[in-house]
Amino acid sequence: MTLDVQFITMLSMIAGGFYLGVALDSFRRLSDSWRRRVFLKYFMEISFWLTQTLLLYYVLFQVNSGELRFYVFIAVLLGFSIYQVAAAKTYKKLLEHLIRIILQVYQFLEKMVRILVMAPLKFIVQLGITIVVFIVKILLFVVRYILIIVLTPILWLARRIFKMLPQTIQKKLHKIAGFYSTIENTFKKWINKLISKRR
Repeated sequence: MTLDVQFITMLSMIAGGFYLGVALDSFRRLSDSWRRRVFLKYFMEISFWLTQTLLLYYVLFQVNSGELRFYVFIAVLLGFSIYQVAAAKTYKKLLEHLIRIILQVYQFLEKMVRILVMAPLKFIVQLGITIVVFIVKILLFVVRYILIIVLTPILWLARRIFKMLPQTIQKKLHKIAGFYSTIENTFKKWINKLISKRR
């Protein structure tokens, strides 16, 4: 490995250590969202360190074909230390400010969606339900009066015919009607008993 490659490797790993400090602070700040979920916490920790290791090794591979030397680890620690001393406080303040801006933008967008999309959609659905109920009521009203108009002459004619029948036939028809009404009442009582038992 030439001196130029070694020098570039040192600079790259110092930059990598600095980046690692930024990534670690960002991860620690965001980890509050899943701190109480133990499985997710460990999964995110492992994923984070595997990702950072692969990224740093990818940079090293691009610089010196992936040769690991002792000074590589020293350079990473040096870059991480530079970040902690020179930029950690500033970056944390900047990160908090950025998170506040993102949250405000998210809340604004959520409010706009609720006002411009959800509220009109809710109004349209409620209006549609109201119109359907109104139409159904009108149809039931019309059907009811049509049935009254159609059935009234039929019932009147049936009564006239019934009165013209002999008394013996009238009594038999009364018995049949009573028999069917008894069956209907018994069936209704049986259904009610089944429902009350299930409750």
